Amino acid sequence: MTNILNSLKSRGDQTVLNTLNISIESAEKERVVLSMPVTEKVHQYTGLLHGGVSVVLAETAAAIGAALNTDLTRYTPVGVEINANHLRSVSSGTVKAEARPVYLGRQMSVWSIEIKDERERLVSVSRCTLALKPGSALEEGKR
Repeated sequence: MTNILNSLKSRGDQTVLNTLNISIESAEKERVVLSMPVTEKVHQYTGLLHGGVSVVLAETAAAIGAALNTDLTRYTPVGVEINANHLRSVSSGTVKAEARPVYLGRQMSVWSIEIKDERERLVSVSRCTLALKPGSALEEGKR
């Protein structure tokens, strides 16, 4: 599990983690927590956190969780569906996404994700389904 997290962190500069300044706060098989500052960089035109950015944060948390629960030498977790309900707007501060597994199967992984603001108020809820595609996620050609 540590190798997976180290790999994610080492490649972070080349991924959406760096682009949106997403930090991995904690990552275990049953719970992943990410944080992200809400700045103009992630606003929509009205000055609020863009809903699409919330979805990126949610799917990233679910994908990390799926990776931690998958034999990456044999399978590659890939997102196939996500839905989101945006419940509260945020214009500044930090949001945290907490992902927990709903179902961990041989071919599919389903995660529930809650995004909260600094005052622990619910901002968004999502459910993300990832397929476990046969083939190593660790091979050079897969990156």
